[in-house]
Amino acid sequence: MSSPTGPESGLPVRMPRPRQPGRHRRPEPLVAPEDAPAFVLAVPGAPSAATRSLAEEVVSIARSELPGLDARIGYLDGDDDEFPTLSAVLARAAEERTARHEQAVAAGSDAKAPDGPVAVVVPLLAGPDNALLRQTRQAVMDSRVAAELTDVLGPHPLLAEGLHVRLSEAGLARADRARLFTVATAADGIILASVGGEEAVQAAGITGMLLAARLAVPVMAAALDQEGSIASIAEQLRASGSQQLALAPYLIGPEIDTALLTAAAAEVDCATSEALGAYPAIGKLALAKYTASLGIAQQPQGAPAF
Repeated sequence: MSSPTGPESGLPVRMPRPRQPGRHRRPEPLVAPEDAPAFVLAVPGAPSAATRSLAEEVVSIARSELPGLDARIGYLDGDDDEFPTLSAVLARAAEERTARHEQAVAAGSDAKAPDGPVAVVVPLLAGPDNALLRQTRQAVMDSRVAAELTDVLGPHPLLAEGLHVRLSEAGLARADRARLFTVATAADGIILASVGGEEAVQAAGITGMLLAARLAVPVMAAALDQEGSIASIAEQLRASGSQQLALAPYLIGPEIDTALLTAAAAEVDCATSEALGAYPAIGKLALAKYTASLGIAQQPQGAPAF
């Protein structure tokens, strides 16, 4: 038991450390601003239990990075029952914001009427897909809610890191370039599979260059949704000397039918890694799009190579 002047028992009192001055001071943890817009993850593809689990994991990572975040999930092809549509989620967010203001006024508060966007919508897409982005924009318009729509998550060094991890998990790449051990099944050429046409291929190619630097093997992007694209890139890689190819999906997962991946891998006779899924960087990048939209944080920097 201690008193204001010192410990009664003679034991030392643990005093709080003074804030460290200067540029080496540890930054204060970021917290969501009061009345900040909702973070709404727009999930493409056919809803399923697996898709919901993935989306919830991404949202959980975002919440852990920004305490107080009002995070929600809207499905582009939802049913407004088990899987709420993006339009319905946005409308609900607007209704709840209005209700909170009305309750504050009724309690005697002089709170200002809310302004600014109700939500910031972040597409769960690694790269651009015009068809899915049009569907997302249409859902936002249909909601009649003031909401901002961010860019897709890539290209970004953290996505290259995620692709590297998925390839190593499949035994198709070394997990650590710094350690000079080999993997017998390691690929000597990587096909980076995207969806969304030529624009998506070009965007994937940027992340592909980062992946190539990590793996020290050639990486070329191709389109899963363009006939002959995967086969053409496989032929180019083999002509340049790569014999053991691997297909790396530049995809998060819900946006593509896995049967397309299986068929593409069989067509060019190569192994494939898993999609990025709920790799932790996905949640961090999604949150970075939200915070950048609000001007409250920088985009995360790429992690160092393994």
